Amino acid sequence: MNYCTIEDIEALWRPLSASEKDRAESLIEIVSASLREEARKVRRNLDEMISYNPDLAVVAKSVSVDVIARTLMTSTNQEPMTQMSQAAGGYSVSGSFLIPGGGLFIKNSELARLGLKKQRIGAINVFD
Repeated sequence: MNYCTIEDIEALWRPLSASEKDRAESLIEIVSASLREEARKVRRNLDEMISYNPDLAVVAKSVSVDVIARTLMTSTNQEPMTQMSQAAGGYSVSGSFLIPGGGLFIKNSELARLGLKKQRIGAINVFD
């Protein structure tokens, strides 16, 4: 079961070129499997969770589209930089790459939206 379609990507993000559609078609299956695997890591069954809560299917669609859109925006012929700085006199250039090594990644916030990560609150008693 895939959590989104090409039509969902185009409706929620933007129209895709022919080459992007081909790539997105492959990514849909990969992202859906990756989300199921992330659920398995925390001993959850995402498909079962969706069957109990149909609203979660909409969230899974949104998360899938976000992950696919981010992956499609990632350049395939060079590493994308998220931050870059330059200097003049000493000829210095530095930058931070979006995804070292490239590839698909799912953010913790996206997993949290699916109920697969929970924020933990801890306290330390400093008066003991």
